[in-house]
Amino acid sequence: MTIPLSYNLRNLVERKTTTVMTALGIALTVAVLLSILALVDGLRTSLQATGDPLNILVLRKGSNAELNSVLTPEHYQVVRSKPGIATNSAGQSLTSLELITVIVLEGPEAPGGINITLRGLSPEGITIRDGVKLKEGRWFQPGRREVVVGKGVAERYPMARMGRTLSFGRGEWQVVGVIDAGRGAANSEVFCDLNQLASDQNRETALSSILLRASDTATRQALINDISSDRRLNADALTERAYYEQQTTSAAPIQYLGYFVSIIMAIGSCFAAMNTMYAAVSRRSAEIGTLRILGFSRRSILLSFFLESLLLSIIGGILGCLLVLPLNNITTGIGSFVSFSEITFQLRVTPQTMLAGIAFAVLMGALGGLFPASSAARKEILAALRQV
Repeated sequence: MTIPLSYNLRNLVERKTTTVMTALGIALTVAVLLSILALVDGLRTSLQATGDPLNILVLRKGSNAELNSVLTPEHYQVVRSKPGIATNSAGQSLTSLELITVIVLEGPEAPGGINITLRGLSPEGITIRDGVKLKEGRWFQPGRREVVVGKGVAERYPMARMGRTLSFGRGEWQVVGVIDAGRGAANSEVFCDLNQLASDQNRETALSSILLRASDTATRQALINDISSDRRLNADALTERAYYEQQTTSAAPIQYLGYFVSIIMAIGSCFAAMNTMYAAVSRRSAEIGTLRILGFSRRSILLSFFLESLLLSIIGGILGCLLVLPLNNITTGIGSFVSFSEITFQLRVTPQTMLAGIAFAVLMGALGGLFPASSAARKEILAALRQV
């Protein structure tokens, strides 16, 4: 005969203070874990969502990032003459020679300043990035010190908003537009005219990378192989998406640290749940003895107390999800070990993340409730009744 589930629910309601305190401890542990998962998931989504499947990035051989790659206009002329590159309506190949550097911006969260990626590109570079749209303002005009900023940069740094002026290089640069790349990495960047930036930086012959678009998926790999094997270039070619997916290594240290902190807190929560259940077993000895007299088996009592611990953990898991839910879509940033600049992105609290948090809470409840439940099941009837 099985003890009704209503018995466990009534016990949790009767011990309100103990139930709330234990559930809150589990909730805080779950909230820490979910915060880390939301951070890592947001960063990964931002990087993996960047780039068109047909876009190819060309870097100097041995370079792991655009920032430490060096290509010249001569390299650009060789690349743009390759067969298999898509063309625009005017018949010109969709290739963009680009210059990557960093500027320092100050904001409320970074009063000392933080590195932001500055990308000099041609009009073709804008055309190739068809996932990047103007949110407000207009695009920069070639030959002028004008910039457009990613929406993540504009949100986090007031000095980079529409109408403001940024000071870098040899002069002042006017913010004339804000771009929206969805969840893409361009939200973390500042765009400007390639020739003007190269002139200001004295880098007319030492540029960074080449972005191009293959005409179709069939020629994409052939084009990558052709560029990578061309001895005149001494360059590596890979898809734009593959390049950004490689940068997810920036999330690894935070992920491991978060897991470590969550495990330490989980151990504490397991002991808290265990102590709560042991105390409940001690206080309810008479109930246990009565249940045995009524004919409930040791196995039924074990299962009942174990389910009570699981119910307590589920309450804590749901509460932890509710604590983290307001973080969804909040814009934040993290420094990249690849580009040495900040990547801005939105935290993502998905249903899958919340299910993982509840599962984690159930695991804590199972570990914390098993031994007390076993202790309750082992109590002898007379010994339990004597403790009244």
